[in-house]
Amino acid sequence: MLRLSEIKLPLDHPDSAIEVAVLARLKEIDVAANELVRFDVFRRAHDARKRGDIKLTYIIDVELTDEQAVLKRLEANPQPHCGATPDMAYHFVAKAPERSNLQRPVVIGMGPCGLFAGLILAQMGFRPIILERGKAVRERTKDTWGLWRRNELNPESNVQFGEGGAGTFSDGKLYSQIKDPKHYGRKVLDEFVKAGAPEDILWLSRPHIGTFRLVSMVEKMRAQIHQLGGEVRFQHRVEDIEIDNGKVRGLKLSNGETLKSDHVVLAVGHSARDTFQMLHDRGVYMEAKPFSLGFRIEHPQGVIDRSRFGKFAGHEKLGAADYKVVHHCSNGRAVYSFCMCPGGTVVAATSEPGRVVTNGMSQYSRAERNANAGIVVGITPEDYPGGPLAGIDFQRKWEERAFELGGGDYSAPGQLVGDFIAGRASTSLGSVVPSYKPGVKPTDLSTALPDYVIEAIREALPELDKKIKGFAMHDAVLTGVETRTSSPLRLRRKDDYQSINTEGLYPAGEGAGYAGGIYSAAIDGIEVAEAVALSMMKQHAATA
Repeated sequence: MLRLSEIKLPLDHPDSAIEVAVLARLKEIDVAANELVRFDVFRRAHDARKRGDIKLTYIIDVELTDEQAVLKRLEANPQPHCGATPDMAYHFVAKAPERSNLQRPVVIGMGPCGLFAGLILAQMGFRPIILERGKAVRERTKDTWGLWRRNELNPESNVQFGEGGAGTFSDGKLYSQIKDPKHYGRKVLDEFVKAGAPEDILWLSRPHIGTFRLVSMVEKMRAQIHQLGGEVRFQHRVEDIEIDNGKVRGLKLSNGETLKSDHVVLAVGHSARDTFQMLHDRGVYMEAKPFSLGFRIEHPQGVIDRSRFGKFAGHEKLGAADYKVVHHCSNGRAVYSFCMCPGGTVVAATSEPGRVVTNGMSQYSRAERNANAGIVVGITPEDYPGGPLAGIDFQRKWEERAFELGGGDYSAPGQLVGDFIAGRASTSLGSVVPSYKPGVKPTDLSTALPDYVIEAIREALPELDKKIKGFAMHDAVLTGVETRTSSPLRLRRKDDYQSINTEGLYPAGEGAGYAGGIYSAAIDGIEVAEAVALSMMKQHAATA
């Protein structure tokens, strides 16, 4: 097929306008109307740079009666925004042998990365075993609500641990800025649609799913893994790893069982702090990496809609507005928005007793009254010296401080933006009702994070108000603290995706420092699964 890009139409165009625009573009490259067989929308985005004249921008794939002739002409005389549609179909790199003495591969963790690593391995016939320390997604959801509604934390079943991973309680964003030359992202979207996701994720430029839909989708994908010979074991925490002469030999589980495997995918997420400690104790190479600290900020969604879309605020084709902002501060720090959730809620996301952590999530409808986002400051290992695990200790320090400021019952400390900028404690809340559960305690956040973080955010908020009118409104709410923006360490790996000093161990996803969010983590899971499959086939050939 032929791909046509940068086709811009008015926001309220009729459906027929797309075909008219396609025919006009084809005419520009000397393709007659009767040569058009059909066309499909590959991507639709909106261009809101001019709030008074918002456009929809399309990428269209067209089928022609003689495509090869047209493509040959374009190759000789290239035209802007016209070219061959790439092959985006997924092609498996291997198929497991019918008979072999290969040990089954093991995947640790069933977040987006582990889920897709396990799914791809199962689809190739390698019958993976997936170990998840938490519970199945519906049981896990009940435990999570236990914290949100009854102040009761289950350290093994919460926003961070359990089937679906931390991404289950998020906005469900399915896009990223990573490079994806092999179009693995399309495989991710296709599998999600097969599992029940709305088909519009295939063509919207910034697709999302939302928490409630993710629950049933994860269950269906788990069922597919079982049908293909894979196995998922819940409430199986890995307590130790057996390494012999630099090679993985097996795993010791929390129930006392020892599981033999020489191909282990480590997809534990960024909050498996005890696992990182164990790996460090066993000599697996890791290093500290940058991450960010900050707060969640909440505004009325209508304020964001009007600032971004003007008179088109509330338009059904635009939905709830999002934003992405950054400010470079005079103290050399960068303040930026993180994991913005339109029409969503701020959630309690701790996984350890006596600590408070925030995150954001949205449902598919994005219909809640508030918009929220992390407003965070980048930090580096120079800010927390002490080795690969020092970042974890640094996170814990501020999570414990938030627990204290919130009153010690998992309520979060909060402050009105106007009071925060002015440097005075909040004693009550205003027109913006914070969504965090169990609750928000008005206080002074100036001691909730390092001085340089407070200083940077205090400077940034009025400046960001110049970009998004109302961003620094007095009654907007800051809720603390946002500490788990990404993993504070990286388990470095080679080109074959194995740990640089532990053969057979495949660090993967966000926890290992190679992804950020559902989409990129899922893609990394696919890439790692392929590396495992190729290694196993090489091993099989050597022993056949």
